Amino acid sequence: MHITELRLHGFKSFVDPARAPIERGLTGVVGPNGCGKSNLLEAVRWVMGATSAKSMRAADMDDVIFSGSAGRPSREHAEVTLFLADAAGRAPAPFNKEDLLEVTRRIRRGLGSTYRINGKEVRAKDVQLLFADAATGANSPALVRQGQISELIAAKPQNRRRILEDAAGIAGLHARRHEADLKLKAAETNLTRLDEVLAEIEAQAASLKKQARQAERYRGLAQTLRETEALLLHRRWTEARERQAEAQTALREAERATAQAASEASAAERAAEEKREALAPLREEEAIAAAVLRRLEGVRVGLERDLAEAVGAIERCDAEARRARDEADRLNALKQDAQTALAQL
Repeated sequence: MHITELRLHGFKSFVDPARAPIERGLTGVVGPNGCGKSNLLEAVRWVMGATSAKSMRAADMDDVIFSGSAGRPSREHAEVTLFLADAAGRAPAPFNKEDLLEVTRRIRRGLGSTYRINGKEVRAKDVQLLFADAATGANSPALVRQGQISELIAAKPQNRRRILEDAAGIAGLHARRHEADLKLKAAETNLTRLDEVLAEIEAQAASLKKQARQAERYRGLAQTLRETEALLLHRRWTEARERQAEAQTALREAERATAQAASEASAAERAAEEKREALAPLREEEAIAAAVLRRLEGVRVGLERDLAEAVGAIERCDAEARRARDEADRLNALKQDAQTALAQL
């Protein structure tokens, strides 16, 4: 697997799209100071997954975006694409069957970086492992930057060991080992958590067993309750049937009594009709008798009036008779007095 081409757009001094083909063998970049030769090497490091802004000679990763000049405005994003050939069987899944790989890193100001391999978005770790398996990468000593020779001379044994591991092509194995260690630690953490979860589950299981026993007891009581309710409902149903039979008997008796009453009412209606027919002559007689009574009543009133007049006349006669007697008594008294006087004479 080897690099065939490097494309840049908005990366540091490469404000316009630029293309740098890399042929087999030795490819040299020649130019005056400040023309961007080091920026090409840093672009290769950056697209390989570099995470240190210091290694990019920048204070912040956003500083790799073209910041503008006197005649050109600043850019809001930068993009670097690296083309790889003869990659079949050497790239990680799902790209291990691809012969040509196109690795792209794009950064937007304030939003961070995104990686793509053959147009498919991937993680930064996937890109770093891709180049680590090829015994290279952003931090590979094969990419010598400015001042790195003096750093290698004064390097610590650990850094020299890393250089030897990169030269031996086992840096990718160490990266995978580190990733495997992280996964192992994560698995151990998960196992510890699993033990805690199992303890919680056991406690819950004990509680569930208790609840199951209670539920079983509840089912037994519920079955007994259902049986009792069924017996009670059957008893009520039996009593209702008995009351229904009694009610039907009473209904039949009531129907017979109703029929008898209807028959008696019909007979009474016929008798009343006969009475009404016999009542017509009586009403005529009553009317005649009432007329006679009214006439007699008029006669009675006249007689009572005559009687009252006669009584008044009798009372007047009695009064006159009393006055006559009184006058006769007075005259007799005068007569006696006269006789007495005559006798004395």
